Amino acid sequence: MKLRHVFITPDLPTAEAAIRAARDGGVDNDDILLVARSDVEMDGIPDERKEADTDMLPAAVRGAGYGAGAGLLAGLVAIAIPPLGITLAGAAAAAVAGAAVGSWASALMGSSLPDPIRRKFHDEIEAGNILVVIDGSKELLAAVEPRIVSAGARPLPFEASKALS
Repeated sequence: MKLRHVFITPDLPTAEAAIRAARDGGVDNDDILLVARSDVEMDGIPDERKEADTDMLPAAVRGAGYGAGAGLLAGLVAIAIPPLGITLAGAAAAAVAGAAVGSWASALMGSSLPDPIRRKFHDEIEAGNILVVIDGSKELLAAVEPRIVSAGARPLPFEASKALS
């Protein structure tokens, strides 16, 4: 499992120096991202470096679970009412339909939420600073942090698991 650390830089040249320091320290190119104000991102940051996470995937998973539970509960209640003629297969179908609707609705909601880094450091981003996001093992991050700091970046109080890496 990888961890995610965030560093703040005042401008794009300093962010590029921090990226070079991370790469020289052994961080894989795909594990380095930048977060900046939209005008800065449009003008100077390549697309492959932009951090554009949303809460869509975790929300869809949560929605599937809650939707399936609600669908199953509705199906079991319907089984208990004999005049409706719902079978156990009907209850299972209701659970599947609930999971589908729950995933869809939750994913739509989650896609509209910005990632946790943008939410937590909104003021710094809006002030024109550029965030350098580094993913790596605990050992790798501990080894490269001094290099990144010496390149002009400052660590921010953020550490999160990056389990899907």
